[in-house]
Amino acid sequence: MTMTDASAVPAIAIEGLHHSYGANTVLRGLDLTVRRGEIYALLGGNGAGKSTTLSALLGFVAPQAGTVRVCGIDPVADPRSARAVMAYVPENVSLYEHLTARENIGYFLSLAQTGQGQDAIESGLSAVGLAPEAWDKRLSGFSKGMRQKVAIALALARDVPVLLLDEPTSALDMTVQVQIVDLLRNLQRKYGLAYLFISHDLKVVRAMSHKVM
Repeated sequence: MTMTDASAVPAIAIEGLHHSYGANTVLRGLDLTVRRGEIYALLGGNGAGKSTTLSALLGFVAPQAGTVRVCGIDPVADPRSARAVMAYVPENVSLYEHLTARENIGYFLSLAQTGQGQDAIESGLSAVGLAPEAWDKRLSGFSKGMRQKVAIALALARDVPVLLLDEPTSALDMTVQVQIVDLLRNLQRKYGLAYLFISHDLKVVRAMSHKVM
């Protein structure tokens, strides 16, 4: 595939996705396309199928009908390759309390076998606006907003084109919510990432997204 062909492939492409849990159908023919440089929001309450959509993109849920592709890759058939081009930031970030911000990112980069070193780690931490004096402090003393920044810094250090975010501003006070929204918008403009995020907060969705479903 040439560079031109690769750039023409949507970052996320979902066509006719159906999925049910027993008799409960949560996705009925979902169509969704997100390209590099776009921020797409899935808005809705519990049971609307938002988390199932993310699980399908991560390869944890196999479509009962339809197709799911991440940068042209089927995440069920080739989960390793699909996860190599995306990063997932959950609502409750799972990082190690006893490790520093720098150590956490370094550890997860080593697990992903990205080959990224200290330069990438420091670049990511700097890009999210985490104060340098916090880089070598344990996460046990971090606020939720600071943990979110570390998780986003990890995504940047991995240098992936697709970022999936699950309720990125949940349980944050209004000031920190604004900071996270501004951060994500600035990073999208700087790096041309494709974002898909889920939220129940209409204000956050309006502030962040180019498209809403």
